[in-house]
Amino acid sequence: MTRRRPLRHVTFALGVAITALLLLTAALSFVYTPQDPLAMSITGRLQGPSTTHPFGTDQYGRDVLSRVMTGAVTSIAVGIIAVGIGAAVGLLIGIASGYVGGWLDEGFMRLIDAVQGFPAILSALLFAAVFAPGVAISMVAIGIAFVPAFARLTRAGFLELREREFVVAARALGAPDRRLIARHILPNTLPPLIIQATTSFPVAILAEAALAYLGLGTQPPYPSWGLMLKEAQNFLSLNPSFAVFPGGAIALTVLGLNLLGDGLRDLLDPKTA
Repeated sequence: MTRRRPLRHVTFALGVAITALLLLTAALSFVYTPQDPLAMSITGRLQGPSTTHPFGTDQYGRDVLSRVMTGAVTSIAVGIIAVGIGAAVGLLIGIASGYVGGWLDEGFMRLIDAVQGFPAILSALLFAAVFAPGVAISMVAIGIAFVPAFARLTRAGFLELREREFVVAARALGAPDRRLIARHILPNTLPPLIIQATTSFPVAILAEAALAYLGLGTQPPYPSWGLMLKEAQNFLSLNPSFAVFPGGAIALTVLGLNLLGDGLRDLLDPKTA
């Protein structure tokens, strides 16, 4: 692959551009927002877009643009941590299951089947019943839901590669299991895992928005795109922009990340590269 080829891939380039815009917006919100996202104004409630409030205001007079910008941080944090939990735990299970095999493989796969049949929303409800609802609960519940996909991908890669000629040769030369895994097998399983992580990121953002909408994610007054949609549903006739902008932010982010994932799949898959 040449250095310029990824930039000539339209899907990948567009995904990178939209994702970069999301990251830039989140980074900017740490140092600048047009208004204080938590500041209320009784006299400025439910205003439409204007020069002072480009995205309008919500039912408490808070600036919607500032809250959308700050909500991007929540979405990125949930995506990174939830995918990180799913990838880390799934990778460990997949390595142990695919490399060791036997009864350990069978036990882990039955555990994965059980986790896969337990939706993230039910996990969040269970955790919320034990702990207080919050964004941390969303991250853990979504991360657990991602474990089966990463575990199965890792296991499949290890099952395929552990008996390949280069691995058998390294084993015959006395390479220990740790070296076989770290130097010979794991690097060859990373491309599909990277693609899985990229495609899981928008799913995590949508899941967090759904959990926030149900009251299980980010708690008021802190901004979250899903929470903003929940708050906007009773005021659509008074100020539709209150729902349009956070909804549009979710849609644009998911589109960009899906394009990025599709582009990476095309570039990393040897069958399509």
